[in-house]
Amino acid sequence: MKQKVLKALANPARIFYVPYSLAVLNFLFWFFVFIITMVVSLIFTSNIPMLLPWIFFGGVIIVHSVLMFYSKKDSQIAQIILSKFQVLKRKIPKRLVS
Repeated sequence: MKQKVLKALANPARIFYVPYSLAVLNFLFWFFVFIITMVVSLIFTSNIPMLLPWIFFGGVIIVHSVLMFYSKKDSQIAQIILSKFQVLKRKIPKRLVS
């Protein structure tokens, strides 16, 4: 008996060959790194280093390329990674800790 596979699950939405959720998480992570390093550099040196935007764009492009490589191998990698985040959010029962 044939089962229908939903197209939304088989082919998740992508941004430049990376699943949408992972691409957004990657950009948000590097954006926060950019903001934190900019604030820290302003506090300690009172000027913004010229390499800071290049580090931001380089990090986004490198991590996006790695995600693109792995998502080509496994098209459901976004669901796997997001399910790991859900497991980390749950509290560990006390009986398992002690």
